[in-house]
Amino acid sequence: QVQLVESGGGLVQAGGSLRLSCAASKTVFRINAMGWYRQTPGKERELVATITYRNGAINYADSVKGRFTISRDSAQNTVYLQMNSLKPEDTGVYNCYADVIGKIVATWGQGTQVTVSS
Repeated sequence: QVQLVESGGGLVQAGGSLRLSCAASKTVFRINAMGWYRQTPGKERELVATITYRNGAINYADSVKGRFTISRDSAQNTVYLQMNSLKPEDTGVYNCYADVIGKIVATWGQGTQVTVSS
């Protein structure tokens, strides 16, 4: 069973920065991609950023382009989400996910709260 452990998040003022990290268990050998979803109040769950391990391709939601940066430490099976120029509308619960040979594993119910005050 793959386990994902998130850290980071918290409370920050608008314009500030936060960094999230997500580490997959060491027993995982075939990760196709990792990334982050978020659930913001009143909106549907949104795929924020993803990074594909095979070719390093990165994709962002339009709402975070130019402000968020996803990166990975493949040796540690860890991904990071650097969030800059945060806005109140970025407030929500962020869930890390991993695509493990086509199966999605995520931290549903155990995500990280990010709160951006105006």
